[in-house]
Amino acid sequence: MSEQSTPESTEPKTESHDPAVPAAYSEFMRTGWGERELDLPRHPVADLAAQRRARLAETFPGERLVLPAGTYKVRSNDTDYRFRSDTAHTYFTGNLTSDAVLVLTDGEAVLYARPRSDRDTDEFFRDRQYGELWAGRRPSAREISDSLGIEVRHVDRLAEDLAVTVPKTRVHRGVSGHVDRLLGADAGLDAELARVASEMRLVKDDWEVAELQEACDATTLGFEDSVSDWANVLKYGERWIEGTFFRRARAMGNDIGYDSIVGGGKHATTLHWIENSGPITPGELVLLDMGVEGHNLYTADVTRTLPVDGTWTGAQRELYDLVLAAQEAGIRAVRPGTPFADVHTASMTVLAHGLEDMGLLPVPAAQALDPDSKVYARWTLHGTSHMLGMDVHDCGAAAPESYAKGILAEGMVLTVEPGLYFQEDDLLVPEELRGIGIRIEDDVLVTADGHRNLSAALPRSATDIEAWMGARL
Repeated sequence: MSEQSTPESTEPKTESHDPAVPAAYSEFMRTGWGERELDLPRHPVADLAAQRRARLAETFPGERLVLPAGTYKVRSNDTDYRFRSDTAHTYFTGNLTSDAVLVLTDGEAVLYARPRSDRDTDEFFRDRQYGELWAGRRPSAREISDSLGIEVRHVDRLAEDLAVTVPKTRVHRGVSGHVDRLLGADAGLDAELARVASEMRLVKDDWEVAELQEACDATTLGFEDSVSDWANVLKYGERWIEGTFFRRARAMGNDIGYDSIVGGGKHATTLHWIENSGPITPGELVLLDMGVEGHNLYTADVTRTLPVDGTWTGAQRELYDLVLAAQEAGIRAVRPGTPFADVHTASMTVLAHGLEDMGLLPVPAAQALDPDSKVYARWTLHGTSHMLGMDVHDCGAAAPESYAKGILAEGMVLTVEPGLYFQEDDLLVPEELRGIGIRIEDDVLVTADGHRNLSAALPRSATDIEAWMGARL
């Protein structure tokens, strides 16, 4: 059995196949090392994060708020997924290192972190998860503090410091099992902290908008990479596009913001097709739903549906133009003071009337659009919009009246992504349309006088897509 290093254990994480470490070797490894402290620049989010913490503390005066970053998650046996810090934790700190915990006590902030290990233990050369010689150099406590502008203490002190009694403690739960075990749960208190943390992210500041724009720009390049390598796409199928886009995401950002959806042919009718194991077949369409996550965790979320041959058939173009008209109606609805739900209504109204014109609806479009009917949704399936930010489905714990039933405000960023999906076994659809799925998605900022499409650099119209693909195939 391997030794598992956890926030609760000081034993290094080792495996059964690791060589023995005699005392002489261990003692020798702890000698003869120089200092390597770094002078890190102040993080551009440091001052903004301090302001966010102040607003959060004002919402819960006199209370202790605990927001962990989380730890590694096992992928298989002794291998972990690449670490990605919890969104709320990073929003209020800028920290991206594992096992850290932000504690706000009546407005006073301390970041408990797991910095690089000293040379007086075996961790630096034995621990597979945290050891510098195994996993790379973690920043020191001073480096973290200087960069983020926050007091940093070693995470080993967390349990002792949290044992101090305070009148009220709220925990952002479900992120760290270690933290959850240290503090008793109060579902009402904890849920309210999660709600407020989500709602504070609804409106983005200028720095956040710039981060999202950067993610969208990198995403555009990832789409261009994919089309520019079309010969290999035709040879290797969906997997090649997935891999090509991932390379751009890692080169220009932190990662992909979510598992890429590469749906060739009938796979496009599965909303979250992430297996990406099928062929890309001439004469069919391919739906690409992909987004780059930037270095500070802000992600794009963009979808384009492309004709594999680079040109549309008549039926394909007709359907595509219908979805595009629905998307443009939804985008036009984005402006301050508009109910969030109106974006969906605008898009669905266009699609329902289009389905009526195709003779597919069992009732008139006006009746199908009634909330007590919605029979049109057999072919549209999902909502048109969701908030976007550090999570691809951002602000998920926000109250309905602030989000789904709320009003759009300047600084919000949302997707607009209607689609039509005709399943291959849908007998109510003409045979030539079965197995076709089309979605078009862009990331839209609410501005003072309307909206701005952050992903507009990627062509949307059928004509522009043909020209764009033609220049690259």
